[in-house]
Amino acid sequence: MRSKKAPDRILPLDPIYGSRILSRFINKVMKDGKRSTAQSVVYKAMEAIKEQSKQEPLSVFEKAIANVAPKMEVRPRRVGGASYQVPVEVRGDRKEALAIRWLISAARSRSNAAFHGFDKKLAAELMDAANNAGSAMKKKEDMQKTANANRAFAHFRW
Repeated sequence: MRSKKAPDRILPLDPIYGSRILSRFINKVMKDGKRSTAQSVVYKAMEAIKEQSKQEPLSVFEKAIANVAPKMEVRPRRVGGASYQVPVEVRGDRKEALAIRWLISAARSRSNAAFHGFDKKLAAELMDAANNAGSAMKKKEDMQKTANANRAFAHFRW
């Protein structure tokens, strides 16, 4: 195990919108170290959001992240030979990370019938999440339901 906590790295802001969370999002979209490809895909999605919703794309993006970020999650806790799913609050950085991960995986798993290209899928998923819809929101609601269902084990919190 690690002897002490790894220091948090300061991420550079993204070049167009100057947002730290958008920079994290781009890094998560990136595959095989191809940052420029990831940036172009995310910025195309932002342009599509601007055209379709007639709103500021960064505010739509931040609203989508805020809507998808979970408040509670369940963590397994072993007590006397039995494993319990204990509901715990999600801390700030993990909230963001989960929201980003769910948005990207939901966009990747969208069907190809209506959308060709990841940028269009991503734009559609971000707009759905900003309007409290979409599969990323369903994932959050499922996690909240599980945490609510296991409230009886909350006293096992450490």
